[in-house]
Amino acid sequence: MKSVWIAAAASAAALIAPAVAQVAEDPVREGVEAWSRGDYWAAVEKWRAPAVAGNPDAQFNLGQAYKLGRGVDADLAAAEDWYRRAALQGHPQAEDNYGLALFQNGKRGEAVQWLQRSASRGEPRAQFVLGTMYFNGDEVERDWVRAYALIVRSSQAGLPQANQALAQMDRYISLQERQEGLALARRYEEEAGRPEFPTEFAGPVSPPARGSVQPVPVPPSSAASRPSSPAPDQLAQRPEPVPIQAPPAPAPPQPAIRDGGWRIQLGAFSQPGNARAMWSNVSGLSALSGRQPYYVRSGRLTKLLIGPYASRADANRGCAAMRSAGRDCLVVAP
Repeated sequence: MKSVWIAAAASAAALIAPAVAQVAEDPVREGVEAWSRGDYWAAVEKWRAPAVAGNPDAQFNLGQAYKLGRGVDADLAAAEDWYRRAALQGHPQAEDNYGLALFQNGKRGEAVQWLQRSASRGEPRAQFVLGTMYFNGDEVERDWVRAYALIVRSSQAGLPQANQALAQMDRYISLQERQEGLALARRYEEEAGRPEFPTEFAGPVSPPARGSVQPVPVPPSSAASRPSSPAPDQLAQRPEPVPIQAPPAPAPPQPAIRDGGWRIQLGAFSQPGNARAMWSNVSGLSALSGRQPYYVRSGRLTKLLIGPYASRADANRGCAAMRSAGRDCLVVAP
């Protein structure tokens, strides 16, 4: 949130008057508010100038508008272009959507590097698309172990298409390759900071330690005798490709909300679980749409903060909405 400080009117008295703070217009935030009201045309108009000027949030938001056909005619080529501009500035959501847009627009070779970046961050749609590309040898060298690892990760994230793809892959991938794929999936999750990868996907890679939870065994493959790398004369008999049409996001993507560091505090709890329970109770309120919880330790207490908010004014409006819903709150400065 940018602010400008404007002096009082130019007069003799103004020389001793304190400066008056005025909040500069923030078209990106105003566009988000218009989008939340369903006024998509106004949102697009608010975002266009800052997007042209290079604001990555506005560029990403315009990409969303063109992808969804809200406020403008649906245009995947235009969506791809706006995603590209924001992705080149390091906007993570734009990177995710740019890779998928390239794939959907038939530019699969260009999509690979972006899908790899998104998949490494844990984006399930990118993991699904990239995994099936590795399975089919589509613009990448066929690698069934890596394919299985990526699809397992996507499945664990809850993407239904990944479960269907795993069932198809099990017809061709040997037990050993699936074990290797499960081990690779665990390594990917550990590198991503998720060492608690679910035990049901641990697979029988190694005997479980005494007293540990017995992992669910991987079912035998119907093609266990197939060599990992087909001989040249077998390439014509390659397995039926897994469909890899990029799946939609689980819910309509929301425009980016600028984080000015402001939060609202809903309480402080001696038991961390109570803070999480409070968030579960209020997370469905429309006043908190697009916000997320922050659990902050303060001595023996765990504070529940909600954000992001771009400015004090935004946070005050958020608190007012929460009070209207019967919840006390405090505005917390950056």
